Amino acid sequence: MLLGSQHSTNKMDCFVCGSCFRFIGSIELQIGRKLYFQGLGVSSSNPCHSDSSDAEDDSCFIGDANLGECSASSSNGKIPVSEEVVESLMNGQLVLPHSDKFSLPLPFPCSGGCGEENYCSKYCADIDWQNCHSLLCTGEKSKSSCRRALSKFVEHANDTNDIFILAAKVIAMTSMRYKNLKEARLKEVGSVASNTATVDLSLLLEAWKPVSMGYKRRWWECIALPEDVDKCDEVDFRLQFKELAFESLQLLKAAIFDAECAPLFSLEIYGQIIGMFELNNLDLVVASPVEDYFLYVDDLPQSPRKEVEAVTRPILEALDDDYPIYCQGTAFFPLQSCMNHSCCPNAKAFKRENDRDGQATIVAITPIRIGEQVTISYIDEELPYEERQKLLADYGFRCKCSKCMDEKVN
Repeated sequence: MLLGSQHSTNKMDCFVCGSCFRFIGSIELQIGRKLYFQGLGVSSSNPCHSDSSDAEDDSCFIGDANLGECSASSSNGKIPVSEEVVESLMNGQLVLPHSDKFSLPLPFPCSGGCGEENYCSKYCADIDWQNCHSLLCTGEKSKSSCRRALSKFVEHANDTNDIFILAAKVIAMTSMRYKNLKEARLKEVGSVASNTATVDLSLLLEAWKPVSMGYKRRWWECIALPEDVDKCDEVDFRLQFKELAFESLQLLKAAIFDAECAPLFSLEIYGQIIGMFELNNLDLVVASPVEDYFLYVDDLPQSPRKEVEAVTRPILEALDDDYPIYCQGTAFFPLQSCMNHSCCPNAKAFKRENDRDGQATIVAITPIRIGEQVTISYIDEELPYEERQKLLADYGFRCKCSKCMDEKVN
């Protein structure tokens, strides 16, 4: 995975590393956060919504919040637990039986002081800081030129489309790589940096190389036209998305613009980056250890299970159907993005049961000969021929794989 981002609404249900997306903290903390946000009415599965700035707070502070107001427990027929139980889960005073069998890494806070990102280790924190977060951090140590503008950019992305967060990560990462490459070159020739903002296009292209692998089209041109939008309204429909991207870009420029990397901040490049994610993204999914914990309890022998369920049953009833929610987001995998489509693919992207982070695996589903192209399916290959071709038109091509050619003839 080159870059990934957890969906903003999912952050309320899943406390994960901001770099590798492993669950962090403890089973108790994961459950406590779910119940806390659920009690505030801002759980991603709860239609009752409060202020978004509260929803994005990853802290564990309970304070004097009234968990009864706008409660998901009462509105959705769930049986609420007391505020004291929620607080005890979050601060570690209440330890659930057998939770030690599902130990998680302790949270490592962002070194920039934003309080928004946490990590599974110092290694992940340092990697993310060096890659892009130092420019996108809203904390005091941020390298952003305007943290207030950055906060507005994030708010706009959360309110409209969090794919903009990923686009910002691409620009920040490329900018950071450019600076590092330039510094290394200056050291090599024994020179010092000039005060003039002169773009070295050769270095900028080198910094862009990891992203260059993904197929790109302008975002507003490659978005699928919804069925309820008439063809005659297509121009206006696509113009709305272009204007939305422009709004996002202006906010981002106010926050992290660098004259040496000016080409990255054009609407053309920004649109191409977002379009790349639209066409090449792979869902980021990490299974919840909370689900594993309750399944473990359910599989205990009858006698010890009754004893354990005396503690866990009220909590499970309060969570109701929310307990197995996965970490969900979007990621860009350069290798996967290079793979062409086939309606009879010989491989697929796959999450193994033992995967505990955001990585994905490409597995063969048929024997593959030496020298044979590895292909995956961009769509549901079991759909009828015409439906497949209609969906693939959004990617800019008509499929001529052996399956399509046979079905076209027949």
